[in-house]
Amino acid sequence: MRKLWLAGAVSLLLAACNPDAGAPKPVIRSRYFNLKGFLDAQADLLNQQRPAVEKRVQLRNGQLETTRVPQVDWTKELQIFYQADITKPALRGAYTIDSVVADGLLRRTYSRREGIENPVRTLTVVTEGPQVREVQAVITQDNPLFYSEKQFTLHAQQNKLADYQVRGVQKLVLFDTLRYSASSRLLP
Repeated sequence: MRKLWLAGAVSLLLAACNPDAGAPKPVIRSRYFNLKGFLDAQADLLNQQRPAVEKRVQLRNGQLETTRVPQVDWTKELQIFYQADITKPALRGAYTIDSVVADGLLRRTYSRREGIENPVRTLTVVTEGPQVREVQAVITQDNPLFYSEKQFTLHAQQNKLADYQVRGVQKLVLFDTLRYSASSRLLP
């Protein structure tokens, strides 16, 4: 009994020496859409369900090439969309938020404030209640040697990814402008 009392006294003494001991840790939540969480959940779901994908890529000559991919690693497949994540603590307050409700859908657009140095220019999320219906993002990079702009769009039905597109343009000094587009549709 005495050992138990002594152990309790030592614990209490150690806790008293640390003013934060026992205090709840603050939960910091972003006002921005948790794109990373949404993409992680989609990758987990799709890696379990393993749907096939039809992909279309527009080549330099403007010709469309279509292929069917029977099995996809969704963590890798969605990796490019993680670039549009704006929930980093350093970006707190870096975006204005504009919300519009129409036909039961909430369209929330996050726009980069003037003077902010982050590649995500805009992120738009359309939800119907708690379900994500669409995510759009525009990512730019501009410096004296290189210009790049990517536009992403994801569509979901019943909280499951249905299709997605990436369109972009790249321009290096002294080289031709490269335009590209790719779209994918999940197959049943």
